[in-house]
Amino acid sequence: MSKSNKRNKKIYLDYAASVSSNPSSIHEFGLLAKQKLENARHEVASVLGARSEEIIFTSGGTESNNLAIQGIVYGIGVPLPHIITTNIEHPSVLETFKILEKRKLAQISIVPVEINGIVDPKKIKKEIKKNTVLVSVMYANNEIGTIQPIKEIVREIRHYKKINKRNNIFFHTDAIQAVNYLDLNVEKLGVDMLALSGSKMDGAGRVGVLYKKNSVSLSPVFGGGDQEMGLRPGTENLDAILKFSVAITQIQKIKEKEIKRLKILQNYFFKKVMALGAIINGDLENRLPNNVNVTFSKIPSDLLVIELSAKGIMISSKSACKSSHAEGSYVIKALRPASDPEIGGLRFSFGEKTTKQDIDYTVKIISEILTKLKKWYS
Repeated sequence: MSKSNKRNKKIYLDYAASVSSNPSSIHEFGLLAKQKLENARHEVASVLGARSEEIIFTSGGTESNNLAIQGIVYGIGVPLPHIITTNIEHPSVLETFKILEKRKLAQISIVPVEINGIVDPKKIKKEIKKNTVLVSVMYANNEIGTIQPIKEIVREIRHYKKINKRNNIFFHTDAIQAVNYLDLNVEKLGVDMLALSGSKMDGAGRVGVLYKKNSVSLSPVFGGGDQEMGLRPGTENLDAILKFSVAITQIQKIKEKEIKRLKILQNYFFKKVMALGAIINGDLENRLPNNVNVTFSKIPSDLLVIELSAKGIMISSKSACKSSHAEGSYVIKALRPASDPEIGGLRFSFGEKTTKQDIDYTVKIISEILTKLKKWYS
């Protein structure tokens, strides 16, 4: 090897910082990693119509939601702040609200959705108090796919703020299920904070994002470092972040075409399962195009999940984050309070590989299973 080649060789002796290059390091590898990180941040910000400094990378959607909610409560400077949400939120929102209440760190109001799974914006506004600091309503529900009227809710909050001369009420939305199908432009939506997760995008890394408007001041939930504008300590998962930025950018190129394709499959499936006696959970129109959630009277949903799995069809009966719990779906219970919790609902969710042939086969198997089970559950 020539002396010239020896001098050009890169020797990495910073393994104590990170096996791969650490964006916080100031040597050449660290600076290159930092540049990649900031490029990814810019790409994500572009999709959301935001500024790069408003994008915070986290470990996932659960952390993003927690940072938004707890960050406001801890940093707002209001004694016993009041926060508002709905009764069908993801556990990472709903349980965080309940924990804050239990620890006497916040007062909470949980607004019930209507029978179609959509909350009334005026009922949200009605719950606002003098000490209200945060409203959190998910963009699209993870079980029944209903799309919440985010813009209308924001409009009601702004009206209240204007009349009462308030500027410290913020709006957060869990947009994790919406990423593949709905408009994520934060300016159009009017949101102050928006949470995303790579787990819902094909090819994305296991990483989360929290959009935080510059005018929103959050307190960090964890201690230990000043990464991510001092709000999320810990070395960034650069590989996952890069995959996330590529995936969310690619989605924008195929989103409209894929929505149309899935909507056709969804309507086709609705007609087929309704002919078998299925009850549709959630609004028929204002829902994600890849979601079909149904109930078959008197037949436990968990039993149907097992029967379908035995035939090679994988679905769920409630949120995967709560599937280990014995109780039925609280989302279905919110729609029909008098229903038997054991019956619950079946969630069929489509993706890019779902075909009409898949739907036809699924309907055929459901029909066969119902014929068998109705002997015992009639």
